Amino acid sequence: QVQLVESGGGLVQAGGSLRLSCSVSGTIFAIYAMDWYRQAPGKQRELVAGISRRGDPNYADSVKGRFTISRDNAKNTMYLQMNSLKPEETAVYYCKARFGASNYWGQGTQVTVSS
Repeated sequence: QVQLVESGGGLVQAGGSLRLSCSVSGTIFAIYAMDWYRQAPGKQRELVAGISRRGDPNYADSVKGRFTISRDNAKNTMYLQMNSLKPEETAVYYCKARFGASNYWGQGTQVTVSS
């Protein structure tokens, strides 16, 4: 059974930093491309960043230069380093693993950025 567990969320002041982690179990982590999404109250879930199996990253324009996505296949874990956070980035952050037609989601971790 594939399981994704996010951690690292919390309350931070505007301009601050957080590092999210997504731990994957029950499968071979290295074969999956991985993504971070976020969903703010009343808004649609949006893609924040993704990383290929090879480790090639891509970012939403809104986070380029501030967020860094990475993965450690030996630890079955993906990360999202978030710097210079803004209040409008308050949301539940989710990780997703994708391989072919298979997609798996974590339960999300709350990030709250105070002004």
